[in-house]
Amino acid sequence: MKKSVKWLILGTLGIILIFMIIGIVSFYSASLNHNQSPIEMVAFNSLTDEERALIPVSPKDSIVKRVPINDHIEKSIDKSYRKDEVYSVTFNNTETNSSGNLVVFIDLDRQTVLGKGAANK
Repeated sequence: MKKSVKWLILGTLGIILIFMIIGIVSFYSASLNHNQSPIEMVAFNSLTDEERALIPVSPKDSIVKRVPINDHIEKSIDKSYRKDEVYSVTFNNTETNSSGNLVVFIDLDRQTVLGKGAANK
């Protein structure tokens, strides 16, 4: 009888310990994702005041795409970048008389700004 009570207590403590570990891991991974800024805001925060003034509504009024690097993009980004793709964040309605919409190029880590340019008109 005493052995079965000990095993019952140890089993219950083991199950509680497993649930605590799962909870800690879940909380930790959720907090990592929560602290990551949306890619549009990373791009917006890299803009100058003049460039921000071109955005009529909100940074969320943009198009985010994962694109292969071409000659046009290569001229606008950091020369030491060695990956084949980038994220492009194109801010809608920022076109001027001399250039297309404002585009910011972001690394695949979704946090590092690689450069800026204008979309082809």
